[in-house]
Amino acid sequence: MSASNIQRPRFGLRSFRAKFVLVVGSAVLFDLLLTGGLALWNVQRLSRDATTEVGQGLQKANEDYMRTYAVSTAARVNLLLGQVHADVATLAGVLQAQIDRPVRRSDVGEALARHAPESVTVTYDPKGGWAQNLPGQLSSVSVWSYLLGPDHRPLPEVQTDIENSAVLDLVAPALLAHGRSKLQMYYVGPKERPILRMAPYADQAQTFDRLYPGHNEANFWSFFFPGLYESWEEWAKHPNLRPVAADTTQTAPYTDAASGKLIVSFFQPLWTPDRKGVAGATGTDITLDQLAEVVESVKVGDSGFGFLVMSDGNVLAINPVGEKVIGLQRSSDTGGQGVTGLERSLRRSVQPAITELPLGADGAIQRVLLDESGEKVPYLILLKQLAPENFWVSGPVRRETMSIGIVVPEREIYASLFAAQASISEATNRILIYQILALLASLLFVTLAVFGISKRVTRGISALAGAATRIEAKDYSVRVPITTRDEVGEAAIAFNRMAEEISYHTENLENLVTERTKQLEDANHQISTLNTQLRSENLRLGAELAVAKQIQMMVLPKAGELAEIADLEIAAYMRPADEVGGDYYDVLRDGERLKIGIGDVTGHGLESGVLMLMVQSVARALQEAGDMDPEQFLNRLNRAIYKNIVRTNTDKHLSLAFLDYDHGRLTLSGQHEELIVVRKGAEIERIDTLDLGLPIGLESDISRFVATREISFGRGDMIVLHTDGVTEAMNAKGELFGIERLCESARQFYGHSAEDAKVGILEDLMAHIGEQKIYDDITLVVMRHR
Repeated sequence: MSASNIQRPRFGLRSFRAKFVLVVGSAVLFDLLLTGGLALWNVQRLSRDATTEVGQGLQKANEDYMRTYAVSTAARVNLLLGQVHADVATLAGVLQAQIDRPVRRSDVGEALARHAPESVTVTYDPKGGWAQNLPGQLSSVSVWSYLLGPDHRPLPEVQTDIENSAVLDLVAPALLAHGRSKLQMYYVGPKERPILRMAPYADQAQTFDRLYPGHNEANFWSFFFPGLYESWEEWAKHPNLRPVAADTTQTAPYTDAASGKLIVSFFQPLWTPDRKGVAGATGTDITLDQLAEVVESVKVGDSGFGFLVMSDGNVLAINPVGEKVIGLQRSSDTGGQGVTGLERSLRRSVQPAITELPLGADGAIQRVLLDESGEKVPYLILLKQLAPENFWVSGPVRRETMSIGIVVPEREIYASLFAAQASISEATNRILIYQILALLASLLFVTLAVFGISKRVTRGISALAGAATRIEAKDYSVRVPITTRDEVGEAAIAFNRMAEEISYHTENLENLVTERTKQLEDANHQISTLNTQLRSENLRLGAELAVAKQIQMMVLPKAGELAEIADLEIAAYMRPADEVGGDYYDVLRDGERLKIGIGDVTGHGLESGVLMLMVQSVARALQEAGDMDPEQFLNRLNRAIYKNIVRTNTDKHLSLAFLDYDHGRLTLSGQHEELIVVRKGAEIERIDTLDLGLPIGLESDISRFVATREISFGRGDMIVLHTDGVTEAMNAKGELFGIERLCESARQFYGHSAEDAKVGILEDLMAHIGEQKIYDDITLVVMRHR
């Protein structure tokens, strides 16, 4: 039949062309969809990762800015308070020098009395019942009724205090004019004579009458500052009772009698010459506005603000906007005793999140939700603690650590973050749109291309199918016309040759059967011969492995050798996972000195076993040469093994540790599994060897890694050495025997002989393994001090 009679391909639902279009089109469509989907997914992932990376960076930068701002603000407040402390200390130093040098105090007092008699002369006020110098002086001095005699003049010792305290007129004006701004500075006499001298001059007694009725009949210290003077007296007896190692004491905010402003006072006690009692105090006042000025200057974001808070939550300084944001409520607490205080506590805020704010979280940024017109708005709050102070508020002096708070809306501190995220999201959406358009264009192009080439590709295949049908009908004369030079053309050439061979073999079938039968008989004979050779080779290899195992077991320490050791009981066990194992242990003896080694070659089998024998041989040679120094021993053994590993071109190495025993002294060196010591009372000590060496055979020189450790090993103590085949042995559930089970098993057999302990531990191990296959070599060495 001529080639022109071969049926041409037609396009039908069951035709190869239709199937080609379906399969190829589906494959290409799937590939495009998969590739496009992966591209879209990668774009989204890139966007998400970029957003996360940028977000983390900006968040860290903003939070670092907040922390830095808080630290600098706290430093400014600490500086303000430190300057006030310094001024009070300066004034206290002048007056303390007066107290410590009575002669000079008397001279200065008399001189001031002569040259400025109006500063030491007081006039009695019958209405108030107190005495005070006349206005126009540098300072005002007030003397209460119980310090006046029947003639309404100060008692002699009180008059002396008035004259001596006039030195304040020389010092206070300069301190008030320079340094940190202060409202006033003053001296208060000791509890038995508490005169009050204040600069600049103020109608203090008249103001006290108006604000504090009854003060003139009570002791000044007990009435205004109950518990403060008593704390100082305790400090004089026991200096270590100071809450903070300083003399300066700060008060809680209260209303100043002279100015009517909210102030904070700073006192420094004066001591008697023998430092065993209190001789009065110096003080200064600053308005709360001065503290608030530093705090209210905080500017973070557009509407961030700061506040100054005590450890109990009372807010000392905050601007009005901030006070409203965090929901503070003002109240005054007179308490019936002492000066009037201002209470504005976080704990009574109308914002629940503020009432629960942890005030001790120094430097931590906390996110809270604050209610604003019925909407929950996220804010960031950071608290930075100031230097601790001795602090008084109606009672004994206590330690107080105030904090600077920074509050800023989260939307403002992260504004740059939100803008960056929006830009990334916009760019991502734009890329996704372009990617989808490109995918649709690719799909259209591929669809047209598949239909275009399907006819050309399937023409030759259809011709082959038609020719195969003719072959099936036993028409061996059919041939396929070769129109292409691709794989279809090659298939046509092969088909034509096959048709020729079929035609030829059909005519010569009987001869071919006979020839093939002979070929099969020859092949079966060759297979039989190979099987015989394979059995012989297996027997030879088995014998060699048995010899290797026998050699390995022969070099291990014998029970008789171990029994000759006077001070120690040593029992050992080794079981290879294969015919030949990679575990190593040995007991090398040189007179009374012992070197007990244990190691584990990576892997197991013949190659690991040979390396183990190398280690045993080198260790024995070094011991015979008298080279027993722990560090030198490991270094030289490593060099020999490393050279052998390089020569044999193997990738094996081993963990290896040695215990050197010499007249009761035990030294550990090398890196291996944990050493377990069971001491008196069955107390377990696990000793890590990670820092004592490096695996043998990894480096040519390990001298810088090798170290030693002395191990306490008294009578009755027991040491357990093991390889990881013990701790990593698994049961049927896949659970490891583990170091904890090994320690517990060793604890149970404390007090038994080394052999009994070894047997007991192995019984526990085998009970754990059960029927499970053993995958790694198992080695266990038990040493007991007799």
